[in-house]
Amino acid sequence: MIVTLIVAAEISWWIVLGLALSARYLLRWRRTSTVLLLGLPAVDLALYALTVLDLRGGAEASWTHALAASYAGFSVGYGPSLVRWADRHFLHRFAGGPKPLPSPKYGPERTRYEWQVAGRTVVSAAITLTLITLLVPLSAGSAHYGTFAQWYWRLGIAAVVNVVVAACYSRWPREAPVGVVVVDGRVVEEEKTPARQA
Repeated sequence: MIVTLIVAAEISWWIVLGLALSARYLLRWRRTSTVLLLGLPAVDLALYALTVLDLRGGAEASWTHALAASYAGFSVGYGPSLVRWADRHFLHRFAGGPKPLPSPKYGPERTRYEWQVAGRTVVSAAITLTLITLLVPLSAGSAHYGTFAQWYWRLGIAAVVNVVVAACYSRWPREAPVGVVVVDGRVVEEEKTPARQA
């Protein structure tokens, strides 16, 4: 049941986002769009509430309940950046907006980008672990910490790896190859190699 709820929540999240962006750029209903965007966290809260109710109703605690909590945590940590990504692409595709810029590849801009990713991962992991931990008291005793122990390790490792990667970019910034013109960390022009003469 929980897996079905997770799938339904994922589909609902993207549908609400699509409706919000359509209202903003196609119908010019900015207030409606704002209200719909505020509904995105409601999808996550509803999934978590249903997870708690499922446990309180006598369901055996399993990895699927932790997965539902991790979905909510991921949405909080990465949700705003996903909304911005979708907004830029929707604006370009349907409202004549500028083409979205790719992620920076080189220099200090790439380093900042990696720290942003690491920050989102740490926030997601922290919120997820908090929600998983709260499942125990909220489930009226039907869940135990041991059931979710592996999630503490997995999410902790994911957060540490992201921080280490960002730290490596700080220590050894990625420099653009010779002949590549970079602006704000993004490739704008590559030097053409002259053709060999016979």
